[in-house]
Amino acid sequence: MEKDLNSELTEPTIFGHPRGLFYLFFAEMWERFSFYGMRALLTLYMVDVIFEALSDRDYATAAVYASYGSLVYASTVIGGRISDKILGMRNSIFLGGILMSLGHFVLAIENNVAFFLALSLIIVGNGFFKPNISTFVGTLYPDGDARKDSGFTIFYMGINIGGWIAPLLCGWLAVTYGWHYGFALAGFGMLSGLIFFWSGIRNGVFGDKGMPPATGEIERKVAGIKNRYLIPLLSFLAVPVVAYLLSAYKPLGSDGDFFGDQNIVNIIFKIIGVSILGYLAYIIFQSTKEERGKLIVAVLITVFMTIFWGFHELSGSVITLFAARNIDLGGIMTASQTNSLNSMWIIILAIPISLLWTSLAKKNLNPRTPFKFGMGLLFAGLSFYILHISKTSANEAGLVPFAYLLLMYFLISIGELFMSPVGLSKITDLSPKRIVAFMMGVWFLSSAFAFQVVGFIGKQLAIESTDKNIGGFDTLEVYTDGFLLIAMYSVGAGLIILLASPFIKKLMGDVH
Repeated sequence: MEKDLNSELTEPTIFGHPRGLFYLFFAEMWERFSFYGMRALLTLYMVDVIFEALSDRDYATAAVYASYGSLVYASTVIGGRISDKILGMRNSIFLGGILMSLGHFVLAIENNVAFFLALSLIIVGNGFFKPNISTFVGTLYPDGDARKDSGFTIFYMGINIGGWIAPLLCGWLAVTYGWHYGFALAGFGMLSGLIFFWSGIRNGVFGDKGMPPATGEIERKVAGIKNRYLIPLLSFLAVPVVAYLLSAYKPLGSDGDFFGDQNIVNIIFKIIGVSILGYLAYIIFQSTKEERGKLIVAVLITVFMTIFWGFHELSGSVITLFAARNIDLGGIMTASQTNSLNSMWIIILAIPISLLWTSLAKKNLNPRTPFKFGMGLLFAGLSFYILHISKTSANEAGLVPFAYLLLMYFLISIGELFMSPVGLSKITDLSPKRIVAFMMGVWFLSSAFAFQVVGFIGKQLAIESTDKNIGGFDTLEVYTDGFLLIAMYSVGAGLIILLASPFIKKLMGDVH
């Protein structure tokens, strides 16, 4: 091990890190550029174009947006598994990147059928790309390398740079020249990411990292077709199936029947959720007393993180509509461009908050996980309360000052930095080694379930109208009353964690 570590440390570096890190940095930055650039436009595009003629266009938009978000994050579990067993990271990243690029370019075609096919291409492609490029970063460092944490920090900065710039540029193009220009720019962003990744391979900066498993599964034939060709084929065949799930946004039955307002994707995720909770209960029952306590905390952390992401991801749906209809943007930015504010604050606040934890740790005052999670949810609740009270400053047209939205994103970004970086590492620490991979999968699926929360809230705050210029005090009341309820639920969840923190700390044992 010592020999391997020393040999890897003597490889060419940039700023003390493997050269491959910076190829992956730019590949991920451009991929996130494409993802967040498209997301910034998606809700407004559905309301103003795809469902323009429907009186329940807000409802339909909320349903499709929720299904899209849930399937995007759920696909990473499948794509990651296929990569581990058959394709390897390099092939998976290329396949995912190609599918996502096609999706963005197809999205530039203003046609309803093309719209659902485009979202499906992005969903399937993201399943291969997203989990593998993040994992790839870890393979660049040998075990025990102290540079790994700072390497991931640099990598994740690329994510937020892409998330900050993309809504600004794609949003400007969409407003100035048309929707298809904004979506096309997102597609070029994805292609740029692939080119950076390919150039890294061509220059040999990744060495032998990311190759298919040595088991030879990639060459195994199924029905006479090698897996290296079969998996891309099946991926493309899956696209129309996913498109059908997305397009079935209407409730399965009439109001009041067994299904209520549920569509196919809602039902699928409810079945998955119940199955996972049942299996977790079985695992907890079979575990030792010490393991049982830590697993209970791991499940609680995941549930509360799901609640937080459910409120946080409203930024791409309800909050974007609120910005378009009831924020006096005053030429500062467009409604779609406001999606950049979260990443902007993350870039500004990440280092100061990281230094805060380091400083408190030196004084033995670094708060434990329950406190950070509780405070994160309190900050999220406060951010939505700020939007609620914004109505007191509305002008005669029902528009509120932009400063409220800026402050809201500032507060929820603090909450994110209190929770998100901590949660992932704690899931690893709290889970027994025999099921740590499963628990990580559950953690990543929490983002998929968070979009079910987004969809539910979006449907409750849907405005029934075919008027493109809808606004004024009617919509202001609907949104701000909804924001008050969200604030109350978020604060309530945060207080539950803080009040239960002594009990939670006891269950966590030696995990900080």
